[in-house]
Amino acid sequence: MAERGAKSKFQPKPVTEDWLRRSAFHYLERYAASGEGLRRVLRRRAARRVGGVDALPNDLDTMIDGLLERFAELKLIDDRAFAEARLASLRRKGTSRSMAAARLGEKGVGRALVQAVLDEDETTEAAAAATYAKRRRFGPHRRSGRDDRRDKEIASMLRAGFPMRLAIAAIDGEISSNDMDLSEGD
Repeated sequence: MAERGAKSKFQPKPVTEDWLRRSAFHYLERYAASGEGLRRVLRRRAARRVGGVDALPNDLDTMIDGLLERFAELKLIDDRAFAEARLASLRRKGTSRSMAAARLGEKGVGRALVQAVLDEDETTEAAAAATYAKRRRFGPHRRSGRDDRRDKEIASMLRAGFPMRLAIAAIDGEISSNDMDLSEGD
């Protein structure tokens, strides 16, 4: 009988192309991902499987590159489609352009593609600011008795990436999600 509290020895399992493919399919069944995002996930999973980054096989990057190329050919990963869908989701939630660009970058989308997708975005910054204010219950959407919160709400909108003029307009109820973009010219 084993002693209580005794640690079992970790037995690393091999990282094979078949295991990588199954792991990638498993991840993509649940989440959308960019090519670079999937690469990060696979490297992290492989490190956990073998017991650490130091024990990763030398040809891991080659195996992952081959797998990502094949997935791109099969249209299982498409960075542009991922970026467009993610941007649309973020903008519907009221995310500013600068914050949306940062979030896409975090997900592994390249700067050039982020800029291209942002250039095609039809959501105005004013509409995003109004949506953000409504979602956070700022300004005209504020609960009664909370009138002392204006400066904090403006600061929150600035941290969210909106320009000062637009943040003030959203908090003061001067814009709605149907208005034109007031941030142009700033």
